[in-house]
Amino acid sequence: MKREALAALHRACFTTPRPWSEEEFAELLKSPGVFLLEETHGFLLGRVIAGEAELLTLAVAPDARRRGVGRRLVDGFAEAARARDAVNAFLEVAADNAGARALYAATGWTESGCRKGYYRAPDGSRIDALVLNLPLGDQTA
Repeated sequence: MKREALAALHRACFTTPRPWSEEEFAELLKSPGVFLLEETHGFLLGRVIAGEAELLTLAVAPDARRRGVGRRLVDGFAEAARARDAVNAFLEVAADNAGARALYAATGWTESGCRKGYYRAPDGSRIDALVLNLPLGDQTA
């Protein structure tokens, strides 16, 4: 998927947090440790640095949701992170994003913190970001 397609799908999926631009995707994709997982109707961007993985963003086309695309991408993220020697993973999700929170809970993520007022909604209100964690296992065992 090219950066234009990534940005277009991100715009279709997000208002909070704000969607990322083509330029932001281009820069992220050049960053050390960043990897992209793709499905026909979605993508996931992750990063692994020094044994820790971060799920940067996950986007599934609104008309393709609840068909397993997000689940496959999140499961693929855990596999890709382990393959890059990550032992722990984290992400931030808007507290009001019930669909994403349900997906992450179903795939083993647990809440480990909260960033109060982290996201700004289009109307200017503030939304908390929940920090979620997923242990990936010790690669030395």
